[in-house]
Amino acid sequence: MSNVLRFDNPAAVSPSPARQLTFNYLLPVNAWLLLNPSELCCDWTMGTIPLVESLLDVRNVATLTFFCFLGALIVFSLRYPGDSSKTVLMVNKNNAKLWNNVGHALENEKNFERALQFFIQATQVQPDDIGAHMNVGRTYKNLNRTKEAEESYMIAKSLMPQIIPGKKYAARVAPNHLNVYINLANLIRANESRLEEADQLYRQAISMRPDFKQAYISRGELLLKMNKPLKAKEAYLRALELDRTNADLWYNLAIVYIELKDPAEALKNFNRALELNPTHKLALFNSALLMQESGDARLRPEAKQRLLHYVKEEPQDANGYFNLGMLAMDDKKDMEAEAWMKKAIRLQPNFRSALFNLALLYSQTAKELMALPVLEDLLRYYPDHTKGLILKGDILMNQKKDIVGAKKCFEKILELDPNNVQGKHNLCVVYFEERDLIKAEKCLVETLALAPHEEYIQRHLNIVRSKIASLGAMEQSSLPSEGTAAAEEKKKSFQNLKEVKNEKTTTQSTVDNSKEHSKNKKLTEKNNVDKETPKKSTKEIKDIEKKRVAALKRLEEIERILNGE
Repeated sequence: MSNVLRFDNPAAVSPSPARQLTFNYLLPVNAWLLLNPSELCCDWTMGTIPLVESLLDVRNVATLTFFCFLGALIVFSLRYPGDSSKTVLMVNKNNAKLWNNVGHALENEKNFERALQFFIQATQVQPDDIGAHMNVGRTYKNLNRTKEAEESYMIAKSLMPQIIPGKKYAARVAPNHLNVYINLANLIRANESRLEEADQLYRQAISMRPDFKQAYISRGELLLKMNKPLKAKEAYLRALELDRTNADLWYNLAIVYIELKDPAEALKNFNRALELNPTHKLALFNSALLMQESGDARLRPEAKQRLLHYVKEEPQDANGYFNLGMLAMDDKKDMEAEAWMKKAIRLQPNFRSALFNLALLYSQTAKELMALPVLEDLLRYYPDHTKGLILKGDILMNQKKDIVGAKKCFEKILELDPNNVQGKHNLCVVYFEERDLIKAEKCLVETLALAPHEEYIQRHLNIVRSKIASLGAMEQSSLPSEGTAAAEEKKKSFQNLKEVKNEKTTTQSTVDNSKEHSKNKKLTEKNNVDKETPKKSTKEIKDIEKKRVAALKRLEEIERILNGE
């Protein structure tokens, strides 16, 4: 047996230190053979590699060099763990898989520029590698180089096997290669003029593999974008036939029913999504929003629970806190609403709807002066926020008695929208406050031209004209001794016009219950409270205030629904 070992493996039966020195020397020898296999031998027996019998043997330098290099690699890997995946020993530079693997490692580290170099090299090594071209396209997309991305995806698509009649396509292609159709369609559908082209790609993928679930999902999203909710519904229902346990599919179907104006069915599908995935964040948020917008007070507790669950999952999303604030406003929980709105604004200082609704909340709860700094913030971020300008002008006129400031607000509205009837009429009120009846008359004439069917504007114009005529007649017929009486009569005339201004409020709220006009209602009725208190009972004043609060609340609800905020 010892003779066999001495023949086959002489180092194994050699004495120390020859055995240890030879075995360690075999490590650099094999490393060299890995890099330069031209010296490979089919039979490593007898003295193919002479024994290293002395420490003075020059071959020990190779052993020492090998271990130093290995130690350096270990130290480098420990000091720079993020880069260790990049250190690859290219055994064969013609192996496309190795280039792709390195590219994937760099891609995972968000180093897209370097990853792209490796993916391109993979396509050069193996030009018919569909996956490599897809990798190049995906990386170009991550680099926002859409033109190059599309070109790469088109190359990958051209390499797909052609359909052969009578042969099942799915059996001849890797399922992940079909993603080239999805990726290409997702890329080009960002261009509104190419939506039909993207749809054709989705349908092509489905025709190649009828059980391709992702193609149905992506096509459903596209069909919604194309305003084809019925076809989108068909796509999602087909996908659900393939996978009824997918919460995202039920969620998407719920969105389709919202587009179809069927909130009850939408809520059912949101609930199915949450049954499958109780932490589905989008289903939690949008179902709560749907319950809130339904106006059904019975749904508010569940809506609140879902929003609380949502903010637990997404504590940095200001929208969750904002909608909790809106629910609290619906429930007349003003302090709670204020706290939620403030939290939303802390997370997102330029949150348009949260700023306006907080100001509106203060206005509704007799804290108008607290609303002013909030409105200042709102108008700093959004100088063209018409409703904010109207509310600010209202507060400046009625609470601060700042006619000049209110006038600037209404003039700003007309700069943004010269045909804004509400802003124009409020400016007419300012002219009256400035005791300029002629200018007020001209203003009302212009306002009437914008809204000729608004009866209250015509009536106010007639009264202003009659007062102008009355004042003119008095000035012509009065004697110096009657100056005091004439002045008193003039004062009464202005006071009578204030009553007319207040009368406009009631008429307007009857003609138009929209929130836009109800802000004028607040303006004029507040003037009534301030100027005409002796003529109104406390009960009447409270009734007016309740109507004002309700009208302003409806205004922002409509704005929130229309703006989707």
